[in-house]
Amino acid sequence: MSRTKVLFVCTMVASLVLLAGSALAATTPPPADTLKVDYYANAGGSADANVRIINPGTSYRTMCADIFVFDAYEEIQECCSCPETPDDLRTLSVNNDLLGNPLTGSAPSTGSIKVVSAAQANGTCPIPNGHPTIGGAVITPTPALRVFTTHIQNNGTLTEDVSPDATLSSSEVGALQSQCYGISLDGSGKGICSCGSGS
Repeated sequence: MSRTKVLFVCTMVASLVLLAGSALAATTPPPADTLKVDYYANAGGSADANVRIINPGTSYRTMCADIFVFDAYEEIQECCSCPETPDDLRTLSVNNDLLGNPLTGSAPSTGSIKVVSAAQANGTCPIPNGHPTIGGAVITPTPALRVFTTHIQNNGTLTEDVSPDATLSSSEVGALQSQCYGISLDGSGKGICSCGSGS
């Protein structure tokens, strides 16, 4: 094989390796232990459920709890980002903090809650409204936060569970940010949840 052909083949192989590596890096999922999911039911009545978030201090730094609240029709109703100092317990009311300012003006009674454990951006926890073409605050998934949620069952009893882990994909991060961006753009102040009590 001529020297030119060998050089061409080596160049092609190197290019393919770099291209494959770039593609892999672009689709590398966020780290594990960054997404917690749960539900709320029978909201809006006299009884109230709570979401409790703890920063166990794994990295001993302030984290952000990026929160996304959906109704039963999979439509986002509220989003926000709450700071979590090490060993902090933050308590959020489902009725008042997570459904007190719904985008549609009418709080749903059932739906889902997603909490992404994230790093701070420049020492703050901005609303996670990053958009690929516009900019805004992007989510930097970082493991640590623990979430516990109380539920009001149909018979009126109150139960509490650890909010389960779910796999967070790059696509889900993009979708959550885009939906929160839509709230920031069109909500006129509606759709932004509040952070309850805690540090």
